[in-house]
Amino acid sequence: MSTKPDEQLIKQLQGQYLENILPEQLNPQLVRKLPLEFLKKQCAIPLLLENGQVAIALADPLNVEAYDAISTVLAETSNSIEGVCEAAQPCSRVICPASEIEQAISRCYYQSTSVSSDNENPNAQDSPSNHNDADRACVQTQAEDLLNIANKAPVIKLVNKIFFQAVHSRASDIHIEPYENEARIRFRVDGVLHDIFTLPKQQIAALVSRLKIMANLNIAERRLPQDGQSRIKIGQNLVDIRVSVIPTSGGERVVLRLLDKGSGELGLNEIGFSPEVLNHFRNLIRLAHGIILLTGPTGSGKTTTLYAALSELNCEERNILTVEDPIEYQLPGVGQMQIKPKINLTFANCLRHILRQDPDVIMIGEIRDVETAEIAIQASLTGHLVLSTLHTNDSASAVTRLIDMGIEPYLISSSVVAVMAQRLLRIICPECKRPYTPDEQVLSLWPENEKVSATKGQLYKGPGCDNCLDTGYLGRTGIFELLVIDDDIKELISKRHGSHIIKEAAIEKGMSTLREDGLHKALAGETTLEEVCRVTQDYVQTNTGVTERVGS
Repeated sequence: MSTKPDEQLIKQLQGQYLENILPEQLNPQLVRKLPLEFLKKQCAIPLLLENGQVAIALADPLNVEAYDAISTVLAETSNSIEGVCEAAQPCSRVICPASEIEQAISRCYYQSTSVSSDNENPNAQDSPSNHNDADRACVQTQAEDLLNIANKAPVIKLVNKIFFQAVHSRASDIHIEPYENEARIRFRVDGVLHDIFTLPKQQIAALVSRLKIMANLNIAERRLPQDGQSRIKIGQNLVDIRVSVIPTSGGERVVLRLLDKGSGELGLNEIGFSPEVLNHFRNLIRLAHGIILLTGPTGSGKTTTLYAALSELNCEERNILTVEDPIEYQLPGVGQMQIKPKINLTFANCLRHILRQDPDVIMIGEIRDVETAEIAIQASLTGHLVLSTLHTNDSASAVTRLIDMGIEPYLISSSVVAVMAQRLLRIICPECKRPYTPDEQVLSLWPENEKVSATKGQLYKGPGCDNCLDTGYLGRTGIFELLVIDDDIKELISKRHGSHIIKEAAIEKGMSTLREDGLHKALAGETTLEEVCRVTQDYVQTNTGVTERVGS
């Protein structure tokens, strides 16, 4: 981590210390007069000050070589650049943290050009003949810094800019969708898809080929679905990419899942638990044995919650092993196995061998079949704590899902200690957050008791701004529904009662539903009523007496 140089040294060199580089201090024309590799190696960048004078930002105040070289180049070229003072004065010296300079270089090389502006050659094909063996080896064996190859072939530059824009937009997925006459590029930001731009149809073959090469896929195979993975580096961000390619009538459709390794894992305190649910969940994950299930659709944050729980349990006294598909984060001190169905390394087969490794805690990425469920139950009954996920709509439905798989009710009641359903809600953008009064149409979607609660507190929403891509939301938080399997619930399970009866019994005992937890967050000013309706997808009775489904 960079530290501020000695103030006396800065004074002797007639420089100043700059903690942050502002966007208005960056001039792309000025920066592009210098080789990108040189700027990154020397950790230096020219800046444009308020008075039109040029300053050179350095991470090392004693790097005289870089200062002299940049000054010489700028003295010959800067007079023709708009906004730069023509007076022939020596460049001043500015000292900045290395991380700030590296981020500024990244922003400056991409912020002023649109993603499609460099596609002048629509016939550029990314075929095997255009990529030598060294290039492929680099892609397959190590992370590739996309900024270092920004000036190569147009299709490569297009891919780089798509990734760069996606990372800076906080996108979790990139969708490349070919149609009859054009292809649409969409980003999923905070769980919602947004149209970003379109491309001519003739450019898609080259774009898909480049993505296949990065993921080590067969570029000649266009009839069958393919899955792969890759890794890129943009500035200081290391991003893992999962690539899925399927053939459609319009061409090959590609979805890229982005996993930013630099963002780090969240702790249990940071994922949106209410204090009461957090205390209950912390007590549950410290049990010596039993199964704790997390439920919800794909993309509801189940894996993040599991990693947060494992991080809290991870200590030298515990042996923690996981079986995942795929391994999304590397957890130091935790043994993580990646399933490989092609060689019959399934969840069930992995679990059989894991039980011989003397584990205290076992995390199973997902219970998909009866065989995996049976082994998980046996593991819990023999003194292991098992954490796993199921795809169900609410917590009570997990019980009926296991019964439908073929698990006997008495095994469920004796092994499962808790089921927690969760969703992700978008958070109101803090830059454009404003108080508002919801209209009757929105309030009509809520039951009377919840409608009264919603009208008592001050509600907020965001009209949209540049900071949140005009959506009014920035980031997401979780809402949770924790069902603890006590003696009364165990009796209902043993008698094979339906999920609605189990849920009603849990609510009578004080369980807060997903919808109620979302309402509390709306009243706390974190999200909006509309967002709660969109995510919870409940069926409610409206004023007209017709049952409607809430949400989009």
